[in-house]
Amino acid sequence: MHHRTIRLAPLAFALTLPLLAVPASAFDLNSLLPSVSGANAQASSDVIADYRRRLKEYLEARDAFEQEAAAYWTDIAEKRRGRNAKRRAHVEITLDDYVLTQPPVYTGPKRPVNPAPETEPEPPRERKHIPIVADLLKAAADYFQWTPQRPANEIEFKRAYARFASETGLTREQAVRVYSFETGGDGRHDSQSGLIHSSHAISTAIGYNQLLTTNTVELLAEQGPEFMKILAQRAASLSGPARQAMEHKLAVLKKMVALARSVPDDWSEHQKIADTPQGWALHAMVLDIDVGPMLQTHKLMTSVVFARERGFTRPLTAAELEMMNLTGDGTGLDMVTMPQVMREQVPTSNFFQRGGYERNPVAIHHNTVAKLLAVTDARMDANCKQAGAKELGAAF
Repeated sequence: MHHRTIRLAPLAFALTLPLLAVPASAFDLNSLLPSVSGANAQASSDVIADYRRRLKEYLEARDAFEQEAAAYWTDIAEKRRGRNAKRRAHVEITLDDYVLTQPPVYTGPKRPVNPAPETEPEPPRERKHIPIVADLLKAAADYFQWTPQRPANEIEFKRAYARFASETGLTREQAVRVYSFETGGDGRHDSQSGLIHSSHAISTAIGYNQLLTTNTVELLAEQGPEFMKILAQRAASLSGPARQAMEHKLAVLKKMVALARSVPDDWSEHQKIADTPQGWALHAMVLDIDVGPMLQTHKLMTSVVFARERGFTRPLTAAELEMMNLTGDGTGLDMVTMPQVMREQVPTSNFFQRGGYERNPVAIHHNTVAKLLAVTDARMDANCKQAGAKELGAAF
């Protein structure tokens, strides 16, 4: 399994684009304006001259900032590589292995507004389509002639999830608090990021633990044989139409697992499948009353097992588990294994790529590991008071 450094997921966090480094010398100011004769119809030459002067000041300030920021984020990357090497060699990691200053912040002038109208405005950028539940259901029907078995009501799904999570080793506290953080404490099994509290999907993350389409492909590739074994055992205990339905579901699952395992076990390869309608069909399994709880549980259990295999013996707190869930197992474990005294000094920027960090207001405002874990715990505390979280807790 390729442990990516950050899941761009559903945090208000998002714990979720980098500004491009553009040297001032690379610009021809004349090319940024229409011809003088055309501009004179809209603005005086004095206004144009003032604009040129302020644009030059802006570009110079931005160039200086970008050079400083590039050096900072290069240092972040180098320190991360050094920690990974130490970890592989079983060498103790110290404060010297982290960047201990906060990222530079641009404080220069804003880009001035061009006083002359653009002759040919750029066409609006086409937004990538984000599939929603209706797309997943259609894809499952189109490619696998199958519809997920939805729960009669939400408590039925919660009970199925609680039962499987308990059997697999996930604790009630871990499950309920992560659910409360990911969904706001009242999410449904089909709640999608962005559609929980608004009308626009912002990612493919769905369910109690907000699985991305790529998460589903990866889990089917890695845990699929176990899922098939469980469905086969359930089918053997049934009879009549119920058994036929379970056997059909098992046959569909086998085809989906085969597709997920048709590429190397690598996040980028799984993402290629996830971005296709066939991948959307696989993601429909998150909605199924039998397979959905397995996917939701194993999304968290892979992190628990990852930490355990690397010598982390005590149970992960829900906030620690959420860090691994959000940032990826390797990056999350880096934070989780850090002593408290270091957590209070190490900036959160050490665990992000620049683009992910700059899109993440929570990581910016709560800018040390200790603060980030504390705000995560605080949100869990608040959201656990919601009805959905209470129902899930009672289901265990």
